[in-house]
Amino acid sequence: MTSIDFTINTKSRRKIYGILGAFITLMVPNILLFFNQENHLDTAQSFCPFKMLTGLPCPGCGITKSMVYFYEGDILKSVYYHILGPLVIAFCIVTIVVLSTELITKKEYFNKWLFNKKLAYGLGIFLATYHFIRIIYFIKTNSIDDILHQSIWR
Repeated sequence: MTSIDFTINTKSRRKIYGILGAFITLMVPNILLFFNQENHLDTAQSFCPFKMLTGLPCPGCGITKSMVYFYEGDILKSVYYHILGPLVIAFCIVTIVVLSTELITKKEYFNKWLFNKKLAYGLGIFLATYHFIRIIYFIKTNSIDDILHQSIWR
């Protein structure tokens, strides 16, 4: 009698989690877009804990709004909210395709790029610089009252 082993090894499980994470990341803006009938997304309170406490945006603030406006086809508004929003969409799509292909073919692709320290440091430096510029712009264009209004300390 032949038995079939349906256990999933750790690498395959991580790939499945990666696919699910990328899929959920792509779907959350669609859910917001579906429930955003009155187009109040520009004035809605942020769900970011850092922004709710300080009134200042965190490095990831605006990515979801950026993705929503990208889905609507408004590229300029998408980039205005966060320059990495469209890149997050592209990264998630590539992640789903590559990890699905790896699961099917049982081969590894792009590992030397995905686990590259120089690339990680470069992206970290870019994000820190971009965030520093955003904070300066945010403080220059908003008064203290506006900043407090965007926090929970109104």
